[in-house]
Amino acid sequence: MFDIGFSELMLIGIVALVVIGPERLPKVARTLGHLLGRAQRYVNDVKSDINREIQLDELKKLQTEMTDSARTLEDSVRQEFQSTRRAIETPVQAAVGEIESVGKDLAKNASVTPEATGKPVL
Repeated sequence: MFDIGFSELMLIGIVALVVIGPERLPKVARTLGHLLGRAQRYVNDVKSDINREIQLDELKKLQTEMTDSARTLEDSVRQEFQSTRRAIETPVQAAVGEIESVGKDLAKNASVTPEATGKPVL
């Protein structure tokens, strides 16, 4: 925080002893120590709050990235499913149409054929 060496600290102590006096110096030093400790705790609290906010922002960014990735994956799976469905639907519908037309032809032939030949049609 401050770049104070030992010799500078000794000079401050001697000046404080002369100015404040030996009777009040311990009380003033105690008060200064208490205030300095309070200031350090305040600085540490602010630092931890800032770090917490930074981590929260990073988590929010990560959440949006994961949400975007999930949407992209969901869209690609949906598109693949739809293309596969279309590829299967066309032949199945054609087969169903053929089966229905053959069934109709068989129904026509079945109603006409037994009377003409006298044999049952299977």
